[in-house]
Amino acid sequence: MRFNAQHVEQWHQDGFLIIEDFFAADEVAPVLQDFEVLYKDAGQNLESNPSAGCAKVMQEGDDVAANSALQFKNIDTLPYHGSSAINLISLHPELIALAKALLGVPQVHLYQSHTWAKYTGQADYDQEFHCDFGNHTLTVPSDDAAQRSVDFVFYLTDVTSDQGALRYVTKPDVEEVLGRARLSASTPQQQAALMSRERAVIVPAGGLVAHSIDTMHRGSNLTEPNGRRFSMTVGYKAAGNDQIGFHVWQSAANRPWQNVMDHASPEQLACLGIPLPGDSFWSLRTLKLTQSRWPQWDMTPYFAALPAS
Repeated sequence: MRFNAQHVEQWHQDGFLIIEDFFAADEVAPVLQDFEVLYKDAGQNLESNPSAGCAKVMQEGDDVAANSALQFKNIDTLPYHGSSAINLISLHPELIALAKALLGVPQVHLYQSHTWAKYTGQADYDQEFHCDFGNHTLTVPSDDAAQRSVDFVFYLTDVTSDQGALRYVTKPDVEEVLGRARLSASTPQQQAALMSRERAVIVPAGGLVAHSIDTMHRGSNLTEPNGRRFSMTVGYKAAGNDQIGFHVWQSAANRPWQNVMDHASPEQLACLGIPLPGDSFWSLRTLKLTQSRWPQWDMTPYFAALPAS
């Protein structure tokens, strides 16, 4: 196990958990290779830009909407045009196990998975402190942690304070600053008070941070000359929790799902909503039809689990 009971307790107490060496070097290396291919054009464009070595900082009168678009420029969504490594790391068995332990539920679903490549000078990545519930649910975070989410961010490159380290404030500190009504910090005074308590996620490649949709955090700028930060954002929720959502996997049927389907285990696929072997959904008809859709998917466990006729 790559986590323990103290990690779970810390997540519930502080709202944040950092594990510096969650992914091993041999797990990170092939995913980093995929990033290099996916974002080679972004890197080349910066190399030809004289201001690439300098941090971009918003000035009064700058177009906020345009800068926001630049912040989120280099993002791709599961499934990825890459190896099985990048397509399955969001569904890593230890990541699934940690999500179950943090939420305290027997089954979880993956509801978010995207890459993110940031480069010094491409955008001003500084953000205000915020919680993520605004675009993960139409209501508010539940009082019950099991009905919230686990949002993982893990890194394929080393992250230092000048390489866009995520900044966060623990739940106890947020409550001291904002009181129980801690879902937003709408005034400059509140933002400044949170900033005085902020901590930075400084981790080597392979490091992981876990937070939730009700925890205060913000993006920060890359100031290292010619710096870059490669990360993945992965969200889990309890299976059956329809209040929380982000990506709709079924709406992306034209993407390279074979990169996932042909390599994932039944337990990993269950996190995408695909019924486990033996589920009542599976009949000889649905199995044959699904096999014809994904001919390279090894469905042997599903066929074997059919009741004898």
